Amino acid sequence: MSNFPDTLETKIERTVAILRRAVLENAPVAFASSLGAEDMVLTDLIYRHTSAVSDFTLDTGRLPAETYELLEAVKVRYGRAPRVYCPQAEAIEAYVDANGPNGFRNSVALRKSCCAIRKIEPLRRALRGHKAWITGLRREQSVTRQVLESREWDASNGLFKYNPLADWREEDVWAYLRAYNIPYNRLHDQHYPSIGCAPCTRAIAPGEDIRAGRWWWEQPESKECGLHLRAAEEQDV
Repeated sequence: MSNFPDTLETKIERTVAILRRAVLENAPVAFASSLGAEDMVLTDLIYRHTSAVSDFTLDTGRLPAETYELLEAVKVRYGRAPRVYCPQAEAIEAYVDANGPNGFRNSVALRKSCCAIRKIEPLRRALRGHKAWITGLRREQSVTRQVLESREWDASNGLFKYNPLADWREEDVWAYLRAYNIPYNRLHDQHYPSIGCAPCTRAIAPGEDIRAGRWWWEQPESKECGLHLRAAEEQDV
């Protein structure tokens, strides 16, 4: 790791320490990977330093083709990949029958309902039996994440949540990915800093907030899918 500046070197060491602490204090631990740039940093660190952590990803059924390509690239690079959890088909059918395939654009409530079916329910299945989970959230990602802690209690899921990259900056993430030639979603090279479902994600213009391409028809304070709500927000799920 000597190729990095001292500040990033320190962050890497602290991140590995947080990952090991999670296993030591709260095993079994699961890593929820969205296959975004931050999660590819954590994938590499976990696979190389904390193999006791299991990992999974959520296939909402509406992901970009590039995300599926990256999942295959992870398998090629590491010989393993996150376990895939999918939403319940019956719930999706009922939602689409009632609201149409793109009903999530009609209101924040309908968008959150879609996210609940495609993300929150599969997440809860994936977390069953675990005492903690790990995310790639960072404080500078959005206004809803500015008070993010590296370790916090996730009341909605009843377990601890670790955010080892909370204090990382975007340039830290890309310095790490490039130094180790880590595979990443090629949509990032097309000005997609945050990648979710295909119909809910767009490229951003220079100078726009890094979360501007997610649910761009909504106000910034509502731009969470429900996976990472803090205690004060849980009544809105």
